[in-house]
Amino acid sequence: MIIETYKKEIDTATYVKDYVNVEEFLEKCKECPNYNMVWTCPPFDFSSEDYWKQYSMLEIIAKKILLSPEERTGDWAGVLAKVKKDLTAELFAKEQEVMGSISLGAGHCEECGNVCRRREQLPCCNKEKMRYSIEALGGNVGHTIQKLLGLQLEWVTQGEAPSYFILVGGLLKK
Repeated sequence: MIIETYKKEIDTATYVKDYVNVEEFLEKCKECPNYNMVWTCPPFDFSSEDYWKQYSMLEIIAKKILLSPEERTGDWAGVLAKVKKDLTAELFAKEQEVMGSISLGAGHCEECGNVCRRREQLPCCNKEKMRYSIEALGGNVGHTIQKLLGLQLEWVTQGEAPSYFILVGGLLKK
C-alpha cells in the first residue's frame, strides 16, 4: 500500500457556493442505511448551511490509498479502516494546533464501532469525538477532489476493489 496525501485550503464561503448542495446530498443520504441511524448523518437538528457559516476557511485533506494487487483481492476494507483511523487522529491533532477549528471526518463516525446510540434514540456517548463529514453537511466530495485536487474517485465494482481509494476529511477554521 502506498498513501499519497493531498491538501488544499479554500475560503468556506467559496466552498459552499461552488461545492455544497445540501438538498441534493440529503436525498442521497436518505438512500444510505446510516440515514437517521448515526448521529453524524442526517437528518440534523441544525442547518448545515449555518454550520458552514461558522467558519472562514476549509483545509481539505485527502488520502489516496494505492493498493497492491494482493491488497485489492484481500482485506482492503481493513486497510481503509486503518487509514481512516490515522486520518481521524491527524485531524484531531490539527484541531489542537488551530484554535477554534473543528475537523470533518472521512465518512460517518465510527467512534462506537458500528453501534451508534442514535438507533435507540439515545444521545451520543462520545460527543467530544463525534465529527460530521463533508458529504453529511452537503458537500460534493467527488467534485471537490476533482476540481481542487485534480483527483478522480474510483468505485468498488462487483465486489472488486479499485486500484485506489480516496478518503477525504477536512479542518474548518474560524
